[in-house]
Amino acid sequence: MSGVVDAKLAELGLILPEVVPPLATYQPAVRSGAYVFTAGQLPMIKGSLPVTGKVGAEVSAEQAKELAATCALNALAAVKSVIGDLDKIARVVKVVGFVASAPDFTGQPGVLNGASELLGAVLGDRGVHARSAVGVAVLPLDAPVEIEIQVEILPS
Repeated sequence: MSGVVDAKLAELGLILPEVVPPLATYQPAVRSGAYVFTAGQLPMIKGSLPVTGKVGAEVSAEQAKELAATCALNALAAVKSVIGDLDKIARVVKVVGFVASAPDFTGQPGVLNGASELLGAVLGDRGVHARSAVGVAVLPLDAPVEIEIQVEILPS
């Protein structure tokens, strides 16, 4: 580890995982100009989902918040795979989160705070972003949460 962001990850006891391989025909992250856009990141840990199901039914809101943080960590890994060094991030511009929700669950913003809080802890002010929190009926592999991020990259 060498950069400021890598040092912060270590300080927080976090390890940037390997990039989650695509589940279909897409790239985990793509750079366009000064921006990197990630594909939706599931809360995969070492190639599998630690829990499946709907938030508010099989999965608690607290569990889902932790899973959203895992999604954000996976998204940072995808960004790093494209730019090589997370210190090149100028800021996280937007986070879009999807929460597979039981019909009566309305706590999607609280779940996505897991991702937002992780990005803020790792990147400081550069991690502050706009966000959308969307409840959905089902996600790939019956994942409870999926996150995508858009980041602006510092000029070279």
